[in-house]
Amino acid sequence: MNPPSTVKQPDYIQGYRVLKHIGSGAASEIYCVCKPDSSEVYALKHVLLEESDKDDRFLVQAENEVKVSKKLTHPSIRRILSVEKVRPKGWTRTEVAVLMELVDGQSMDNLVDTDVLSKMRIFREVADALAHMNDKGFVHADMKPTNVLVTETGNVKVIDLGQAHPIGKPKERIQGTPGYIAPEQAELEPLTERTDVYNFGATMYWMLTRKEVPTAAAGGRGAQAASVPPLAHTIAPGIPAELSELISVCVDPNQYARWKNMHTVVRKLDRMIEELQQKRAG
Repeated sequence: MNPPSTVKQPDYIQGYRVLKHIGSGAASEIYCVCKPDSSEVYALKHVLLEESDKDDRFLVQAENEVKVSKKLTHPSIRRILSVEKVRPKGWTRTEVAVLMELVDGQSMDNLVDTDVLSKMRIFREVADALAHMNDKGFVHADMKPTNVLVTETGNVKVIDLGQAHPIGKPKERIQGTPGYIAPEQAELEPLTERTDVYNFGATMYWMLTRKEVPTAAAGGRGAQAASVPPLAHTIAPGIPAELSELISVCVDPNQYARWKNMHTVVRKLDRMIEELQQKRAG
């Protein structure tokens, strides 16, 4: 989500009173809203869609977010409450409102200068949230630094479930972000827990080195191949070698050479965090 910009703020959107504009997304505006008859506040993503395939995909993703969110209960995953669509009489555009849990935080990419231990604690919460998604039968399929919010008190929220997908099934088209996309995503193969392991490993790598993993180019077999990047601790000082090695296994292009699931990654991060805390304590 991009920072707030100068946007003409409506007073109401589909019955919700608009309190303030809080950001902009892809073809969308994000507002802080409340119900007129209560003090409950929410985030609301507001979009006006034309009749096009691209806009249809946005609506499908919004509806997918709600469907997947209803199956999840992890405190580190932002709740998506509803998606409403209407076409006012005489309009040629459809109005879509996605009602979400309001999270007062910043995206993780803004915390790139945070110390390593603090980053590891954030990583641990993200990994645990992804493990919960996987246990419920879904892969997030688009983990990257901008899809994690962190509050001032250190609470972590994984966001953007629009590309979440059932485990064991391939997607109909290539979806993912260069620098984070797993080879099996680029090749339209079935997605598994190891797909999230790869996306998450690439996310940790960028947060520690500010460099993207050399991922596969979209286009399937024969396109640019993914490769294992240099160990993170050889690029940026102060990174524990063990954490570097953990990430290297996460981003192995061969999915069967990666960690089996996110639970394994959580356990390893827990142990590393404990050891680093003890070392700092003296």
